[in-house]
Amino acid sequence: MNSAQIDAYLRRLGAARPARPTAEALRELHLLHLRTIPFENLSIHLGEEIVLEEKRLLDKVVGAGRGGFCYELNGAFAALLTALGFGVTSLAGRVYGDEGRLGIPYDHLALLVRTVDGGEWLADVGFGAHSHYPLAFAERGDQPDPGGTFRVTAAGPDTAGVRGAAGVGGGDGGEGTVAGDIDVLRDGRPQYRLEVRPRVLGDFTAGAWWHSTSPSSHFTQSLVCSRITEDGGRITLSGRTFKVSAADGSREERELERDEEVLAVYRERFGIELDRVPTVRNLRNADRNG
Repeated sequence: MNSAQIDAYLRRLGAARPARPTAEALRELHLLHLRTIPFENLSIHLGEEIVLEEKRLLDKVVGAGRGGFCYELNGAFAALLTALGFGVTSLAGRVYGDEGRLGIPYDHLALLVRTVDGGEWLADVGFGAHSHYPLAFAERGDQPDPGGTFRVTAAGPDTAGVRGAAGVGGGDGGEGTVAGDIDVLRDGRPQYRLEVRPRVLGDFTAGAWWHSTSPSSHFTQSLVCSRITEDGGRITLSGRTFKVSAADGSREERELERDEEVLAVYRERFGIELDRVPTVRNLRNADRNG
């Protein structure tokens, strides 16, 4: 990223350029990212190509004022953090699904971020409802957060009985701080499993392609656009259902009947300008019909 791109990204977040890449600066950027840039899968249903290259991600997230899913949001955030002087390592994850089953390899992208004041943090602005602040990567106790109570734990064997290999933590070839794969839990429920070996953005191409094209991917089966609000709640547009959840757990929802209402919510509540309402593509039928 060049200086102009950094400034444009920070303007979208409503953030000043941090003086130093500290833990406090990371916390602020992480929260502002979740408040400002929505988690959304609209490209899949608008027929837009998803390309995991830094320039393409910045063009979408910063230039076009859009959001994205994990590969795009954490990919773009990694570029910003790196340009600001943070140490950043991309980690591959597998998301826990029904009955505790793990998803495909490269199912999720998360970030290990190192700060100049000695911290290592798990940053994730691309998992929908998750922690509002980065999690202490080496902490194994409960970590209270506005998004719930989180815990980072050593992972046991997977369903094939295989344990994850040791990682390199800092991503610089040195000795790691974590001995093997880790699980991330929210309110006692496992969310995803992370390999702690470093990856690069291009490694996630197959995962992004699968989630964008497979009829079995939940991203191809539904529409979502969601972000947290300034009061710690969340707003979500799922198809034509607009949901407002408060920090205290209360929730309201309403159906949007007219296209103009849907486009207005995208524009006014998520900052996304669309010229047509996205609709779920019926990939299952398309797959059957060749």
